[in-house]
Amino acid sequence: MDPTFWLFTAYGALGVFVFFSLLWLLHFPLRNASIVDVGWSTGLAGLACGYAWLAAPDSPRAWLLAAMVTVWGVRLAAYLGLRILRDGKEEGRYVRLRETWKTNLGFKFFVFFQAQAMLDVVLAVPFLLVALNPAPGLGVWEFLGVGLWLIAVGGEALADQQLAAFKKDPANRGKVCKRGLWAWSRHPNYFFEWLVWVAFAVFAMGSPWGWLGWLSPALMFYFIWNITGIPATEEQALSTKGEAYRRYQRETSAFFPWFPKRESSV
Repeated sequence: MDPTFWLFTAYGALGVFVFFSLLWLLHFPLRNASIVDVGWSTGLAGLACGYAWLAAPDSPRAWLLAAMVTVWGVRLAAYLGLRILRDGKEEGRYVRLRETWKTNLGFKFFVFFQAQAMLDVVLAVPFLLVALNPAPGLGVWEFLGVGLWLIAVGGEALADQQLAAFKKDPANRGKVCKRGLWAWSRHPNYFFEWLVWVAFAVFAMGSPWGWLGWLSPALMFYFIWNITGIPATEEQALSTKGEAYRRYQRETSAFFPWFPKRESSV
């Protein structure tokens, strides 16, 4: 492994430490820890651009990936930020953390914010590998990564738009969205989010040590499937929609889009 990999990783870690520390300070007057989610995607875009600037300021490859990460990160940050402004309250999982932790909330949230910062550093490994690639021009892996990224970003945006349109209709209050992509997967937004990371890993495959980039989609899948994604979302859906959502669970694939099942009415 090139020693500069560890040097730039240290620079990246220092950068996100400062950034998430500022976000942590900001969450006090806002009384809303949900801003850490906005910072998470923004921090990844910052790391991609920072690595390109530090390690390969003249590399079209590095800046192409940085642009891809920035478009994805800014779109996601804007979506989450607007949701925070619209709802005007802290997301449920952070409310539950406050109720669970009870004391020393400031310190505990500082640790939580910095854990998100270090996760950014780990997830940004493919960005740094690409920035350190000395080969001229783009290869097959880069073109495949771009193509997959276009599909993933478009799919995620479409899933978000379909869900937002469904929720906007008052007639759908308390109902389960089964329209469009949501008829094929209970969480198409999470699926395409994960596919974005697969695209980044594919893009990095043309670089030395590029196989390490697969750590990012593997981690994302683990977190989505086991911790911050599907479990919390489905728990909330079951508490508000009850049997309607249980039927949706029986009929529709949890993650990977697939043909829906139809229960017999007999």
